[in-house]
Amino acid sequence: MPNNSNDYYLTEVDKCPESIYCMHDLMGEQGISYHQHNKGQFLYTEGGLVHVLTDEKTFFLPARHYMWIAPGIAHSIHPGSADVIMRNLYFPVEADENSFFSNTAIYPVNELLLQMIIYSNRWTGDISPDQLNSFRFALALKSVLPDISKYNLPLALPYPQDRRLGLVIQFMELSLDDTIVFPELAKRFGFSERSLSRLFQNDVGMSFIQYYTLQRMMRALKLLLEDKLSVKEVAARVGYNSIPTFSTTFYKILGIRPSDYVKKKGVLS
Repeated sequence: MPNNSNDYYLTEVDKCPESIYCMHDLMGEQGISYHQHNKGQFLYTEGGLVHVLTDEKTFFLPARHYMWIAPGIAHSIHPGSADVIMRNLYFPVEADENSFFSNTAIYPVNELLLQMIIYSNRWTGDISPDQLNSFRFALALKSVLPDISKYNLPLALPYPQDRRLGLVIQFMELSLDDTIVFPELAKRFGFSERSLSRLFQNDVGMSFIQYYTLQRMMRALKLLLEDKLSVKEVAARVGYNSIPTFSTTFYKILGIRPSDYVKKKGVLS
């Protein structure tokens, strides 16, 4: 398996504009630096949580989910551990492209898509249109995405533009093992509750509780996948006194209970 030090994503992906480019890559410790390409990217990872940074957001890609990165979107990719494996398919933009492919987002992987990803393991490099069977299969994988990906997961946190809100969010990130009370948070940073609430909504496009909940779930994913803590330990580490409440919140965000998620996180064989 090639190492990403070859920078294939910078030199090879767009070399043949009509091809579908395939690469299965051990990420290593450095991850992939900031770049962009003309093709749309289907990204599936194994072995841990991966952070994908764009100009506007940090996305958190966990096991059993895939990310579609729209063509031309500049991004960098950062693994939680050195043994994370990426499975990539890069697709050229087609005429009359479905609007689904213009959005960068994260979606759950069902069994059909998982089996198609497994099948793609046999490919490396360019799949040209004259490689009829492989090319058609790869296009079929792409074509089913809008139908099987009915909802995207809000596994992304936008960057605050206001420096004051940045300090608030930084404090929240460092305090996730305690329950953060909004009135106390506002007072600590010299805001009224109304003004801080308005700042959250206007700057990052979501309420305090939405942002805070996502922060907690992102940390929970890391603790489950990388630190391999129990659900009980994870709940406590992200400020939940009640395991059922934590489990229900996790389910609302990811569509699966944390105990089931750990069982299903699986690595492709």
